[in-house]
Amino acid sequence: MNESGERAGNSAKSRRKDARRNQQTLLDAAAAVFAASGVEAPVRDIATEAGVGTGTIYRHFPTRADLVIAVYRHQVDACAEAGPALLAAGPTPYAALERWVGLFVDFLVTKHGLAAAMQGDSAGFETLHAYFLDRLLPVCARLLDAAAASGEIRADLDAYQLMRGIGNLCIGADGDSRYDARRLVALLIAGLRRPD
Repeated sequence: MNESGERAGNSAKSRRKDARRNQQTLLDAAAAVFAASGVEAPVRDIATEAGVGTGTIYRHFPTRADLVIAVYRHQVDACAEAGPALLAAGPTPYAALERWVGLFVDFLVTKHGLAAAMQGDSAGFETLHAYFLDRLLPVCARLLDAAAASGEIRADLDAYQLMRGIGNLCIGADGDSRYDARRLVALLIAGLRRPD
């Protein structure tokens, strides 16, 4: 390849990298706005949070459903990647599990608006749910196994049951200001500890 061809290739790679970074910024902003205001939050609020115009959002995500689904997948991936990183950073496997569950609860706030945003696309919803389970169940299981191996929690815990229980505690949290799902989830996670 000649020098101008190499420069063009590097320029294209740089543009793709910038586009991915910009899309990640949009998804992070949308996730923050959805967590604070729900999935029906105005697009202009997301644009303001991301520091872009609304046209930029519509260029990447033509419909609200496209945006909600992209945020959902982005958050699943972030939650999946956080598990091993938290476990490696310590200080204990139980502390990593607690922090991961906090991220999981944050994610569930956005997830509850997903069904409404997809309006009748049950096949698409099922595909996303399978993606959710495929990515997050192994991470949760690894955290549980590490905390059990260290003697911090009971050894007879099932990742699916724990995630399902956390999800059930989070249902309706956005509709009742008197209900504190985070507090109940924290009590659930504290209950996993082995007695001293």
